[in-house]
Amino acid sequence: MTSFKLSSIRVMAAALAVLALVFAPLSQAEAQAKKEFKVAWSIYVGWMPWGYAADNGIVKKWADKYGIEIEMVQFNDYIESINQYTAGAFDGVMSTNMDALAIPSAGGVDSTIVVICDYSNGNDVIILKDKTELAGIKGQKVNLVELSVSHYTLARALETVGMSEKDVTVVNTSDADMIAAYKTRDITAVVTWNPMAAEILGGPNANNVFDSSSIPGEIQDSLVVNTATLKANPALGKALTGAWYETMAIMSADTPEGAAAREAMGVASGTDLAGYEAQLAATAMFYTPADYIAFGEAELAAATDKVTAFLFEHGLLGEAATSPGYIGIEMPDGSVVGDADNVLLRFTTEYAQMLEDGML
Repeated sequence: MTSFKLSSIRVMAAALAVLALVFAPLSQAEAQAKKEFKVAWSIYVGWMPWGYAADNGIVKKWADKYGIEIEMVQFNDYIESINQYTAGAFDGVMSTNMDALAIPSAGGVDSTIVVICDYSNGNDVIILKDKTELAGIKGQKVNLVELSVSHYTLARALETVGMSEKDVTVVNTSDADMIAAYKTRDITAVVTWNPMAAEILGGPNANNVFDSSSIPGEIQDSLVVNTATLKANPALGKALTGAWYETMAIMSADTPEGAAAREAMGVASGTDLAGYEAQLAATAMFYTPADYIAFGEAELAAATDKVTAFLFEHGLLGEAATSPGYIGIEMPDGSVVGDADNVLLRFTTEYAQMLEDGML
């Protein structure tokens, strides 16, 4: 993985996996206990709570509880934030599940998803000009940010009508140019995300023929932490988890404080309360530890299979990948999707469960 995403946000880039190999951080054996941590985040509807938590002392409160310091660093360039994390400059980063696999994991950096913050539930949209059914996309040029979640949305949508990418022509287009491009006569099909999608759909002859609500749970936006660092410093996982869910409780409340929090997040992301709440409506937020735990237990494995298939088909699991299961992905229950001897991405509900049980 809305709110004023910058030109590179939520975009997969295979070349960065190569950079990761060059600038790989400390190995598991070299990770040490420490007191100061840096976590990178960028502007997106589901990640704005991190900025709010930092600005309002919530992150500090939880860090103090465990005797550590956590610096939340905002990046204007999402991919650069993941690149910096992969290089070892940051202990954690906000990333989609696809980008976590395509960049640090494909580059050999073992990472753990501590919290899935949300999944796209309508934010990513296929829009056709004049045509009202997805089948009408056949033979068309489709403008989208190549190798992004938009590209993934297109691939998954085509499957539902018995088509594949061979039935269309993908045209790589910057998200910054998408609205203007759609207004031209020759462009008849685009895939993009909010708020661009909402603006395009507000114009004439624009029809939503498929969106991410039809593939729930597949496009995830998460807090990713270096596995070695997390093992050596479990206090980091505890503090971040506590801060996240305290912020969730505030922003989800139907109270003046909740409205004020949502408004602050909206303003910080370049919109207002109404605009931010509209984006939240197309985002499945995990507001409680129980929400995340239930998702981890029931839906993760199936969603992961779809994502790895796309990544492999598009060469985003690294040059050595011989199958979609080349990189092992550990589920919260300890089972592994893919190669159990090459586990480089892990989902954990351990800290969420600790909070749920009153142990944080």
